[in-house]
Amino acid sequence: MTESLLSLLKNSWILLRSIAVISCSGTTITSTTLPIFLYYSVSDSRLLLVFLLLIFGAFLIHGALTHMLNDFTDHNSGTDQNSPAILSGGSRVIQTGVISARGLWLLGKWLTISLSLIVIGLIIFDYYKIALLLAIGIWGAVSYSLRPLLLSYRPFIGEWLSLFPSVLILGIAGPWLLLESIPEWALQNTLINALFCMAWVMVHHIPDREADRQASPVKKTSVVWAAEKFGKPFSRSPALLYFALTGLCAVWLGGDRIWATLGTLAVASVAIFLVLKMQVDNHHQVSMYEKIILILAMINGVWLGIFI
Repeated sequence: MTESLLSLLKNSWILLRSIAVISCSGTTITSTTLPIFLYYSVSDSRLLLVFLLLIFGAFLIHGALTHMLNDFTDHNSGTDQNSPAILSGGSRVIQTGVISARGLWLLGKWLTISLSLIVIGLIIFDYYKIALLLAIGIWGAVSYSLRPLLLSYRPFIGEWLSLFPSVLILGIAGPWLLLESIPEWALQNTLINALFCMAWVMVHHIPDREADRQASPVKKTSVVWAAEKFGKPFSRSPALLYFALTGLCAVWLGGDRIWATLGTLAVASVAIFLVLKMQVDNHHQVSMYEKIILILAMINGVWLGIFI
């Protein structure tokens, strides 16, 4: 009994890819709820409730639903089977026999249906804000990995129409639910964290570019597109683009948030240095730098939350 429970917890952790969820989604939530805790008169119990609700939602949508659908689709196209599978290549729950592709699809399908029904229920009972937050999360997961859209298989469109709005709304959610209006610092923090997250995803795709090219249909990520268009060394260019945009957003912070500005510029500069330095064919090195970038994402998100 104990061994079965431990096995279930281990496999669930693997499927959720919890480190990525914590580093990206969890950091985005923290970056916009921490200032409310530090500088606003909101009851601790209410703040904690909203924070835990958003964290639960992040694991449910970005962890469970997104990865169920993405793993199923990438298994069917063949890209996960050919991936170096260090940090990329899906959760590997299908490839290692933890669950069948059909079983994972059924879980993802029924979770999508259940969450959609919850959205309808929330609308009926006038919980419009939470309904919108959940609906955008569902849209991100479904549009990214399922036909007819399958946006993860299209360069740039996938991250901008699926990933970006899903992370953006998650960051805005805390202030939107807790305060009368969304402060400028919340929009700034959320945009910077979302761009940083997109840049990390581009690094994440670098080791998979050959597997993605061999997939059927071809998984033409921004990384694959850049490598085919300009050559293999340019597979790092989408990540560089989004890290550069992250740094440019620091200008928006301006002199009023000078410490936040300097922190974001420093973190973005280190990330750009790592991407420029990495050897795109050295999958172990890319994965090691990817781990460092995840740590930088967490540092930057908390830093932005402290200095508003």
